[in-house]
Amino acid sequence: MHYAKPLARLVNELERLPGVGPKSAQRIAFHILRQPQEQSRLLAEAITAVKENIRFCKECSNFTDQEICDICSDSRRNHTLLCVVAETRDLIAMEKTNEYRGLYHVLQGLISPVDNVTPDLLKIRELFPRVVNGVEEVILALNPTAEGQTTALYLASKLRPLGVRVTQIAHGLPAGGDLDYADQATLISALQWRREIT
Repeated sequence: MHYAKPLARLVNELERLPGVGPKSAQRIAFHILRQPQEQSRLLAEAITAVKENIRFCKECSNFTDQEICDICSDSRRNHTLLCVVAETRDLIAMEKTNEYRGLYHVLQGLISPVDNVTPDLLKIRELFPRVVNGVEEVILALNPTAEGQTTALYLASKLRPLGVRVTQIAHGLPAGGDLDYADQATLISALQWRREIT
């Protein structure tokens, strides 16, 4: 199908989004086209604002629009408990359980030799100073994939010498599953039945 050039450009850009194929991109593009001009402007401004204002939290590497995110600056949270997750969406999934009240550390990915993702490309270096600053337990809440397990074993080997308890959430998830797709009951159970990594 031949689109006008601006519409073709929009469809092409939408196709670059994860999980958006050609038909979905076309559907979204036509939806945007049918919206009032003001709606399109608001969408464009929201995208621009995210790119310009969102950065990593100085403490946990979560996405935030402040220097320190709301979770790290909350004095009511348990600062002796640190949950390590791969992505911000995993942090959000854990928060939705209303079960975990400690702090987080977001790696912004997982170790993956196949994809040339080494530990130095992740937010791992920033984790260790936090651990020696009063943390008693580090919970590894990583996806039950080869990359998740590789990362968990690597982190456990580096954390144990620091004298901190290292646990891993129990996985009531299928192998290869993602935390952000898990229901709250599964995540609560996984958190409650976490185990120490040996």
